[in-house]
Amino acid sequence: MIAAYVALAKVAMLFSGSESGVSLIWPSTGILYAGMLKFGWRWWPVAALAVLASHLLVAPVPLAFLPWSIFGNVMSGMVGSIFVRRVYPSAVDRFDIAAGASLLSGGTLLAATGALLGCTGMVVAGMSRVDSMAFDALRWAAGDLFGTIAITPTTLMILNARQEERTPRLQNLRYGGKVERSLWVVLMVAALAGIAMLSGNQESYALATVSLPLALMIWAAVRLPPRVTTFANAVISLLMATAVSLGFAGFKPPTRAVDAAILAAFLCVIALTPLTLAMGIHQARTTALRLLRRATSDLLTGTLNRSAFEHEVRQLAKTHEGEQMALVYLDLDRFRLINDGFSHSVGDELIAAVAGVLQARLKPDEKLARIGGDEFAALLRHVNPDEALARARELCEAVASYRFMAESHVASTTASGGLVPFASGEMEFGALLAQADTACFAAKERGGNRVERVEPGDTGVVRERTDSMRLALRLSNALEHDYFQLHCQTIAPFRQDAGATRHFEVLLRMREPGSVEPLLPAQFISAAERFGMGVRLDRHVVEKTLRWFDRHPDRAAQVGLCSINLSAASIDDERFLEFLSARLRRSTLAPHQICFELTETSALGDLGRAQQFIAAVRNLGCRFALDDFGTGFCSFGYLRSLDVDFFKIDGSFVREIDTSPLSYAIVRSIADIGRVMRKRTIAECCETEGIRQRLADLGVDYCQGYAISWPMDIEHYFGGAVRAAVA
Repeated sequence: MIAAYVALAKVAMLFSGSESGVSLIWPSTGILYAGMLKFGWRWWPVAALAVLASHLLVAPVPLAFLPWSIFGNVMSGMVGSIFVRRVYPSAVDRFDIAAGASLLSGGTLLAATGALLGCTGMVVAGMSRVDSMAFDALRWAAGDLFGTIAITPTTLMILNARQEERTPRLQNLRYGGKVERSLWVVLMVAALAGIAMLSGNQESYALATVSLPLALMIWAAVRLPPRVTTFANAVISLLMATAVSLGFAGFKPPTRAVDAAILAAFLCVIALTPLTLAMGIHQARTTALRLLRRATSDLLTGTLNRSAFEHEVRQLAKTHEGEQMALVYLDLDRFRLINDGFSHSVGDELIAAVAGVLQARLKPDEKLARIGGDEFAALLRHVNPDEALARARELCEAVASYRFMAESHVASTTASGGLVPFASGEMEFGALLAQADTACFAAKERGGNRVERVEPGDTGVVRERTDSMRLALRLSNALEHDYFQLHCQTIAPFRQDAGATRHFEVLLRMREPGSVEPLLPAQFISAAERFGMGVRLDRHVVEKTLRWFDRHPDRAAQVGLCSINLSAASIDDERFLEFLSARLRRSTLAPHQICFELTETSALGDLGRAQQFIAAVRNLGCRFALDDFGTGFCSFGYLRSLDVDFFKIDGSFVREIDTSPLSYAIVRSIADIGRVMRKRTIAECCETEGIRQRLADLGVDYCQGYAISWPMDIEHYFGGAVRAAVA
């Protein structure tokens, strides 16, 4: 930078007027100003050394003036740079109107400070008179201002060249390409050469000297990158000043201080015009690109959003028809635990980190998008189905191996993936995404941390998922409008109990308006559980059952035990217990008249939670039954921890008790376990008299099924005769 400062000082000496030692322009100031802006006031020794070297080598001055020159140049640079750093600190790294205005303001302050100190030194050193000090100061300030306008932007561009770009890449800003740049260079060289060839004393050529380069500089400001504009602007500004000093193209060198100051101001305006235009154009392009990126990218991860991803996939499929590709749909497993266990901010950090992990595993021409909260989609290219499956598994393994800090804890997560290999042009994006989403859902249902693949065009799995979703929508509508009917089925004892009370299970039927037959629970329960509607359905059944008995208190007196099924989701919902406690307090049915049933597999899913839930329900005064008992026959060690009142033997064993020795042995074992543990046993699906007799012989306590009674509407169940079989 010292060498550049001295070289520009040599150029400036060509413009030193005859009436004063003050040069018409001083481009070296631009170097000093840029250095102070970039490196701060601590750079002053370098600046002082540069000024000293320029005076010793190219611009000799009296010894008495040397301290004033060094002090004036260094102090003015510090004043201007400190002003910019206070007003707009990022101006050093930016190229926009606000940065340009702050640099110009700082440059003006620099020029005024330098002119005051420098011209004062000239008077003290006897280089100038007091009566000409004002004109010298004006000329000094104009020369410094020219240097800051013409040279400082280019110098800052060079100093920032090695830094990481803070603005979007130039190729994304749609500036002119290499062909246009080459054409511009040719025309600029031709214009300057033509002006030089036509140089003479005719004043009409002065207009060409200004207008032709200025027109080309405006072209550069509008169409070419900022670095081209700033560099060319510095060169053209210096060439124009040279033309003035040498009398080219009709220019006459100024002989008076006033003329020199006016001409220097004119040169400043000429240099400032393309720079201002370039800054405005660059700022507009940058803003437009940022708005476009905001509209097409995910703010949290920086990846494509769903709409932009769809557009990219469609474009690639259109322009690369026949290419083997694959769509991967990834969903983080149990992400809710991260949000609930730590915080949503930690969850956001994890999502952003996972996006980085996935992006690092993709090739440059492959695409990644954040589709939803914790869901991603990736487009793999140039892969056959087997390669795509291996790549998708690598993505899941990368997520599983990633570790992140969450409140002083090292945590990890896994991802489930759905994969659809395809050849571009074969399928629409919507169908591909639906298949990949469905495959991912299947992977999560099978335990997660795995990849499921579906073949393109395999609509069966998508149709199944779509039907399930539609059923869930119907179920939600039925809950909203109460399109449900309560049915009851008797649970009969093998030994006659005292009293005439009824023991029955409440069964649900969904009957929509216009439907011929109602939907049975087996047709909609899986959809309710799959789409998170189990708790809502449980609440509805409990409320509807208790409300019916509230309206029929005389029937409530006939109830010995009313069994109501619950889903596994209610175990994990703390508010369900609050709802149940509040509802029982204002119910006609007493808590001891109610028995809740939970399937064995649901209880084993989270044994500790199930134990707490069952204990809480029993503390309310209700009883509890373990439904579908025997499906977890591989281990009965959990029975001691579940304090239930009834074991309901799974119907698949009961139906085959006459034909399968294994089913007979299982039912007998369960009956024996019930007696040992002093629990009552209930056999489901007792559909024939032979089965009923076998159950009685094995010592089962209760039976339920078509051999005892058919399910019937609750109104008829309590209003008419009920056929019951009693041993």
